[in-house]
Parts: sequence; structure tokens; C-alpha cells
Amino acid sequence: MSRKWNDQRVSVKNDEIREYLKYLNDTDSNRVLIIGDLHEPFCLTEYFDHIRRVRDRYQCNKIVFVGDIIDSHASSYHESDPDGLSAGDELSLSIKAIKKWHDEFPNAEIMIGNHDRIVARKAFSAGISKRWLRDYEDVLETPTWKFKEKTIIGDVLYHHGEGGTARTRYKKEMMSMWQGHLHTQFYIDYMVGQNFKIYGCQVGCGIDHEKFAFAYGKNYPKPIIGCGVDLDGTPILEPMHL
Repeated sequence: MSRKWNDQRVSVKNDEIREYLKYLNDTDSNRVLIIGDLHEPFCLTEYFDHIRRVRDRYQCNKIVFVGDIIDSHASSYHESDPDGLSAGDELSLSIKAIKKWHDEFPNAEIMIGNHDRIVARKAFSAGISKRWLRDYEDVLETPTWKFKEKTIIGDVLYHHGEGGTARTRYKKEMMSMWQGHLHTQFYIDYMVGQNFKIYGCQVGCGIDHEKFAFAYGKNYPKPIIGCGVDLDGTPILEPMHL
């Protein structure tokens, strides 16, 4: 009985989604796929297929990565594993891993995360002018990606998430928003007034927490693997079942 009821619920949900997507397609609305922190080359292999399935299910026409595309473990300001990868080897593996993401989502917008900017911060600390540094798309060999601190699509803000949780940040910004950064948080929080409705969303991540780069989190809660979709102001979370 429980399984039958669950199947009925899934069927109803899918029918509702198909009807809503038909309406959105007819009105040329924003259907945004939000991809969590990758931390390449330490991303779960299965995460890529999960993202593609969600993209296809909701017929997404815009793609946003919320940041931390790369991990930069070897270059971190914190202790790095002496038995781990060198900075050069880690970058080479990251470029190789990112290629499939770039090939699949060539027109994506990439929010710059704290791990993405580690090397630039190291250069700044060493007194090196940014004129000596190459752009992200050049280093990572992703020529069509657009790297940004934040972006706004429709009435929704997308950024990495440094400086607070989505639950507190969207109330300060007074607009709906999506963010990553916090691997163990995955939720949609609404605030409703007399004449408005806004929401703050944490999108989870795609990391393989068993990799040596995440040893710092061994006593923390397990990360939540998932992504999000924003259907023209309707937020949806899609966890990946491991």
C-alpha cells in the first residue's frame, strides 16, 4: 500500500510538472538549473549524470554553477595533505574533469567561489599584481564560460554564498536567491509579506567527501548531494539518491 501510494504521488507530481513546463515553454520563461559546488577533481562521478537528468526533466534553458568549481587543496591557506596531489597535478586533473562539464554546459554562468580564488589570493598576499594572472576561463580551458561574482536572472540572485546562509542572506538582500558554499545545507526558506513573496535556497554540492581533500570535515555532518531548479520563480530541490 505504501509503495502504491508513493507511485501515485510521483505520477501526480510528474503530470503537474509537465503541465507547468508546457506553460513555461509557451511563455519563453526562465528555467534555471543550479549546480552545486564541484570541488574538482574531487567531485562524485555520479553527480554529472544526476545533473543531466535534472536538466532534461525540467527542460532547463539557463545554467548556473554556484562556485567552487575547483578545490585548490594543494594551494590552500590551511594545511594540505603532504601525501596528496601537488598543485600542478591537481590543476591538470581539474582541467580534465571540468572538460566534460564545459562540453555539456558550454553557455553556463559560473559564480566565483572562495576555493576558485585561492591562487589569486595567494598572489595578492605575495605582492603580485593581478596583471600577471590569467583569467579563469584561460586557466581552466573553458572559453565560453562566464565567471562572475554574482548574477541576477529574472528577479532571482545567484552567488556562491560566502558571508552567511541563504536563510539569513535573502532577507537582508530582500530578494529571492540561490547559493552553495555550505555543503551540509539543502533547503528552501520562504518569507511572505502583504505584497511580496521571496525565498532563499541552499543547493547542496557534488563532492566526494571521502577524498583526502575533505579530511577537515570528518567530524561534520555528511554533505548533501543535490542541485536545484528555478522555474521562473518556483524553486525546486533535487537530491541525488546515493
